[in-house]
Amino acid sequence: HVQLVESGGGSVQTGGSLRLTCVASGAAVTCYCMGWFRQAPGKEREAVSWIAGSSRNDHAGPVKGRFTISRDNAKNTVYLQVNSLKAEDTALCYCATTMSWGSYWGQGTQVTVS
Repeated sequence: HVQLVESGGGSVQTGGSLRLTCVASGAAVTCYCMGWFRQAPGKEREAVSWIAGSSRNDHAGPVKGRFTISRDNAKNTVYLQVNSLKAEDTALCYCATTMSWGSYWGQGTQVTVS
């Protein structure tokens, strides 16, 4: 049973930074693509950033240049460094992965920017 647990969210002022962490357990995610998603109040969930097992990665347009995704395979962990935060970045942020036998989501960590 794969579990993803996010942490690192919080309340920050505009222009602030956070580092979100997603720790996987129950299976090694080394070879799998991991993604960060977010859902703002009243909006649909959207993809933010993704990183392949090779560490090739990309980000959605609104966060390019401000967010950085990375992974530490030895720790089965994926990080999302979020900088220059804006009010519109306020959202519940989730990490997720899809393996050959299913997709898994964490419970989310709240990012609030004011």
